[in-house]
Amino acid sequence: MANIIEIMKAHSSVRKFTDEVIPDKKIREFIEAGRAAGNWKNFQSYSVIIVKSIETKNAIYEAHNSISTKAVMSCSHFIVFVGDMNRAEKAVKLNGGDFQPAGVESILISSIDAALAAENVLLAAEADGFGGVMMGLLREKSVEISDILGLPDYTYPLFGIALGVPAKINPVKPRLPYETMVFNEKYVEQDESVIRAYDEVQSDYAGTRRLGSSWSSRIVEQWGKPEERSSTENLKAKKLL
Repeated sequence: MANIIEIMKAHSSVRKFTDEVIPDKKIREFIEAGRAAGNWKNFQSYSVIIVKSIETKNAIYEAHNSISTKAVMSCSHFIVFVGDMNRAEKAVKLNGGDFQPAGVESILISSIDAALAAENVLLAAEADGFGGVMMGLLREKSVEISDILGLPDYTYPLFGIALGVPAKINPVKPRLPYETMVFNEKYVEQDESVIRAYDEVQSDYAGTRRLGSSWSSRIVEQWGKPEERSSTENLKAKKLL
């Protein structure tokens, strides 16, 4: 048990990999560990697509074409998690029901199920000496990624995990202080001093690798402007919104 906790607490995202290829048998083992995660009512409302061909990797990389997606090209396997209500549609029809998947609840169910499974996959890989990084940028090109992966109605790309043999491992990134995220009985709202203090922590951690902006200013890039519409439009096209 202690070893499991140590592995969890030692997590650091790996974006640079060696040329070594993880055996397919290992990949299956990691994914089986992921599929053992809890999920809503055992509906298992997600699917997994294993990408290892250079052609598909290149198509995914070209769709986004950013420095953040370079790990797709260098990793051994890129594991894509898909929110999947397609099987649910068939099950509802099988039982003579009226399929009504559109809405936030369905999206939350499939997204949470996939996230729980993915975390297990990454932990299993790390426990076996491999490394990886979660990549949510796929959602910014949801339509293109859906086309590349042949995703039908009622399915949508959530994120991927680039897995491989680490060429470089960074120190564990500091999290927000426990007391600023974990509360007893009721939520405790805090002031901007928490943000300022954590900006300093992140700046000290980054050192010479500083990104030229603070932690909080990078949040502005996410939530200080209208949302990226690709996921929303794709969800509508896939009849889920």
